[in-house]
Amino acid sequence: MPRPVEDRQTQNRPPSRVSRRKFVLGAAAGLSALAVAAPRTASAADTGARVLAERRLSPTMLDLTVESPALAATAMVRLLHPADWTPGATRTWPVLYLLHGAGDDYTSWTRSTDVATFTRGADMLVVMPTGGRDGFYSDWFNRGAGGPPRWETFHLTELRQILERGYGAGPVRSIAGLSMGGLGALAYAGRHPGMFAAAASYSGVVHTTYQGARGPSLIQGVLVKDGYDPTALWGDPNLNAGVWAAHNPYDLARELTGIPLYLACGNGTPGVLDPPGTPPDLFIEPLCAEMNTALARRLREAGATATTDFYGPGTHNWPWWQRSLHLSFPLLTEPLRLGG
Repeated sequence: MPRPVEDRQTQNRPPSRVSRRKFVLGAAAGLSALAVAAPRTASAADTGARVLAERRLSPTMLDLTVESPALAATAMVRLLHPADWTPGATRTWPVLYLLHGAGDDYTSWTRSTDVATFTRGADMLVVMPTGGRDGFYSDWFNRGAGGPPRWETFHLTELRQILERGYGAGPVRSIAGLSMGGLGALAYAGRHPGMFAAAASYSGVVHTTYQGARGPSLIQGVLVKDGYDPTALWGDPNLNAGVWAAHNPYDLARELTGIPLYLACGNGTPGVLDPPGTPPDLFIEPLCAEMNTALARRLREAGATATTDFYGPGTHNWPWWQRSLHLSFPLLTEPLRLGG
């Protein structure tokens, strides 16, 4: 069974510093809260998930503490919103979900990119939920028993209902993520056709069964490193191949047709955005590049509309993911009909 993920004892602890050979890099940088208060709305999900507290970090940035039955724990969500946004208002806004990578948390996008200033003035909500240290955006298999952590249920049922009922989220959504979050963005879009109007993956782990053992070894290695049962997520890759396929963007290619998609990845060689002296990434980014190339081919065969940016030199690092967000932003937001 997995240990508790993002539980009450870990909510206020900054994420551990992780090396370049992990999915996400850098040390956490905190933001000072301007106010902490009980939520101003009675927003709740059908499951009983509810907002316990709000923390305002800036005039357009708000953190929510959510009590989640799907996780059997509390979880954090960061919102960026327009200046004229008011929770509980009758007006709604389109939504862009941004998913973080393994070993990181809901603060990562605002900590490590310019997303807060880049999206300022955009007439939408930007939702950055926690996905667990290694949650892989899935309801965990747990040897067939199910139960917590159920990240997919938390994000797409509990959180979606909370945001729509109390925070002005509308029914039109796009989704993007990096590394583990790239898997999550495409898996969510493929597993729930019609829920997202566009999806993007940056250095994503987008073929979880790539070349037999290489894909599963990457994912299970991350789980083992952080103390999880490697079969708790989706079971054994051979004995439970159907569970693995059901969460694999490569196997979901046909379900991803009909919406614009964006795939970006480097090859692990240090590029112009990497700091001087950055060593080559000999493992994660090259493997992600192979996975993305295979997925792009599969998507073309399925008739999907996919834009690819396989930019060559570039490591598994934040400057490249910020660049990819900027470049894919029109693709992600045009279907949201901002200002319409």
